[in-house]
Amino acid sequence: MTEPFTSITNLSEHVGERVTLKGWLNNKRGSKALFFLVLRDGTGIVQCVVNQGNVDDASFAVAEAATQESALEVVGTVNADERQVGGVEIHTESVTLISQAEPYPITPKEHGVEFLMDHRHLWLRSRRQWAIMRVRNRIIMAIHGYFQSEGYIQMDPPVLTGNAVEGTSTLFELEYFDKPAYLTQSGQLHGEAMAMAHGKIYTFGPTFRAEKSKTRRHLTEFWMIEPEMAFYDLDLAMQVVEELVIAIIGDVLHDCRDELEILERNVSQLEAVRSPFPRVSYDEAVELLRSEKTQQVLDAELKAATAEKDELEEERAANRSRYGQAKKGEKRRIDTREIAINKRLEEIEETFRNIPNWKKSAANFEWGADFGGSDETILTKHFDRPIIVHRFPAAIKAFYMKRDPEDDRLALGMDVLAPEGYGEIVGGGERATDLNFLKRQVKEHGLPEKVFNWYFDLRRYGSVPHSGFGLGLERTVAWICGLHHVRETIPFPRLMGRIHP
Repeated sequence: MTEPFTSITNLSEHVGERVTLKGWLNNKRGSKALFFLVLRDGTGIVQCVVNQGNVDDASFAVAEAATQESALEVVGTVNADERQVGGVEIHTESVTLISQAEPYPITPKEHGVEFLMDHRHLWLRSRRQWAIMRVRNRIIMAIHGYFQSEGYIQMDPPVLTGNAVEGTSTLFELEYFDKPAYLTQSGQLHGEAMAMAHGKIYTFGPTFRAEKSKTRRHLTEFWMIEPEMAFYDLDLAMQVVEELVIAIIGDVLHDCRDELEILERNVSQLEAVRSPFPRVSYDEAVELLRSEKTQQVLDAELKAATAEKDELEEERAANRSRYGQAKKGEKRRIDTREIAINKRLEEIEETFRNIPNWKKSAANFEWGADFGGSDETILTKHFDRPIIVHRFPAAIKAFYMKRDPEDDRLALGMDVLAPEGYGEIVGGGERATDLNFLKRQVKEHGLPEKVFNWYFDLRRYGSVPHSGFGLGLERTVAWICGLHHVRETIPFPRLMGRIHP
């Protein structure tokens, strides 16, 4: 069936043809006899040229009166123009008003984060947020594509569970027909059961953590991709996660160049993501943190940040000195650039605050402690691609982790740390198969054994070596898009103190 209108993303296929577009007015500029309407329809944006001599009076009146986010129908001819986004523009024949928008609260000026979060339902329409959501969608499809091509079955774990996975301190508890229940922290335990039926499965669904954290890496509701593989050991699981991440990056670079350009993402850093990922044991990671090399890397970053700050402040001062003589269009460009400069200067100031603390914490890191966000950031500064840290102290890993047969202090776990300061995007490892060991672990962690009886059955009836991991979708989106905070990676983020809109 032919659509009654054309999508903007397909306009390059219709050069010279008459088309009908339906969308929202993203921006408008012009004069008495000529307007340039920038229309968006969700698939892209295009400039529509409305010349008073080429349209009827009613169409020109609509173009003249239309406000930002008004819904319009535009009929015109597609004209090639490499100067425009998408390489085309529309020579308009008619403009019809579908609905007139009230004054739009989000303007080109700089808004605070809280204001934008309060208006998230509208902020999603901005070009930057549009690009992020399209990259998110491509990442999701890349994940499905990888697992489906490798013979995995997608299965859905329950969102409501009767037992903890990662510990009870971060559970959201609720009443379930007069019994306690929890929002799931992970689909992993149920994933293990499904893997015993199908060999290789993956789950893809929402998970919840009630930890009271306000860092830029945390959400209370987020999406996890969790494969479980029967007969896979830790080494095979590390190979799977490496292949998956490379597949995701490859698909995004192939299909989302325009979106990454909107986000001003340095794609060379993504292009550096290739096999093999460095495998770094926990012991090696601790040694690297404490090393003189780490101190030198941080000193060099501090020096570079100082030089960049000086350059940006000089540029800002020069822009301000010529602002009074600039024309209207140039003033808009100066304003836009100043917003970008101020944002980057804030990031540099954060670097100045962080590095002295990082240097001290790295030098004094004690074996047995878990890596914090700053530790992960420091470790990845030594590499140009993700690294896989493996064989952690068992005391800081989940109860179901198998112990290293060569060192009982260690668990056969792994974390994948993304470069550029994005930290852990994957956690996983090999699962314990010994029933008595698991029972002891549940008891030592203060968990009720009764609710885990079904999980123990997996070790009673045909237990096999098996492994798996969880990839956090939002952290992966943040890394690939180059975002400072995960709140922009999901349509409606849930954070401490924020459940609206």
